Amino acid sequence: MRQNQDKEQNLVILFDGVCNLCNGAVRFFIKHDRRQRLRFASLQSESGRCILEKYGLPDDHLSSIVFVEGENSHLNSSAFLRACRHLRFPWYAATVFLLIPRPIRDLIYKWIARNRYRWFGKMDSCSLPHSGETDRFL
Repeated sequence: MRQNQDKEQNLVILFDGVCNLCNGAVRFFIKHDRRQRLRFASLQSESGRCILEKYGLPDDHLSSIVFVEGENSHLNSSAFLRACRHLRFPWYAATVFLLIPRPIRDLIYKWIARNRYRWFGKMDSCSLPHSGETDRFL
């Protein structure tokens, strides 16, 4: 039981803080994470860089979200889909896409990531959490 509690306390989504699409995804997770188990940090933040270092991930790679789940880290499509596992129905049903081979999923994910600034825009600096949500951000 203690291991599950530790795992739940270490559910962190790292995201590109200046990307409008990424910030929209964070808003989605906040809205649908009714149990408020997920935490967030921008990849550009000190907390984000420390987490990347802990998991041996490069700190200059902003084209992927990172999902930390206990002692494991996930990138690209796996990160998004594994984070959905912690949402309620119908959103956790998105994990069915984990059955698609990762190279295929990541091909689509990386195509969207390459074009996200052009399609969705980019902010000049990382956005700040809305009031009442600051405890969800590292």
